[in-house]
Amino acid sequence: MKTALITGCSSGFGLETAKFFLEQGWRVVATMRTPRDGVLPSSDRLRVLALDVCNGQSIRAAVEAAGPVDVLVNNAGIGWMNVVEGTLMETVRDIFETNTFGTFAMMQAVLPQFRERRDGVIVNVTSAVTLKPLPLLSAYTASKAAVNAFTESAALELEPLGVRVRLVLPGRSPETSFGDTARSRLQGQGGFPAPYADFVRGIFDAREQQADEKVTHPADVVAAVWQAATDLSSPLRLPAGADAVALSP
Repeated sequence: MKTALITGCSSGFGLETAKFFLEQGWRVVATMRTPRDGVLPSSDRLRVLALDVCNGQSIRAAVEAAGPVDVLVNNAGIGWMNVVEGTLMETVRDIFETNTFGTFAMMQAVLPQFRERRDGVIVNVTSAVTLKPLPLLSAYTASKAAVNAFTESAALELEPLGVRVRLVLPGRSPETSFGDTARSRLQGQGGFPAPYADFVRGIFDAREQQADEKVTHPADVVAAVWQAATDLSSPLRLPAGADAVALSP
């Protein structure tokens, strides 16, 4: 029985991915910063662990408790939107600590066992915003673009050792709480700077007028993660969602 270690399982893509892998008969180690009862269906193949990807001790404890792992899905992340001038450096550091450095650290934590077995898959979930310049997303895009870059290098390094590394790039998913969480963080730090008010209003007005805009559904991301984890012929980059596919070269 294969085991998947999935980060960021409290909601959204991580939660749906954990459910799907369970349904396929896998053993699932679902991690959350703060574990909650009842989020995932009860199963003797499920283990829920606390994990803060920004804390090295927490990472080591979770990986040790998980035992042998076949697939690591790095899904944990935080969102943010604001102009460059309105983004505190403390916020930039927080975003990179979770989205970028946390992903890097999780890879380092599982690679020794993958390398020794000459087998294993790492799936890094980033974002389709890295495929096109978009306003208000500079810090978030930068954190995910960095993951794309080191993932592509790692894939070359690890292929001779029998370890596969893949990227899943979801588009915008209104069905998840990701956008709401990003807006909540924004309001907690004072909102958009006043000189940019007209510019920001124009962006949101334009989005509201695009009622038929392509979006990403959680099932799209689950399917892409499953392909990355189980299909030996899967490409390095897998866009997930109609909008992500449209942006892909």
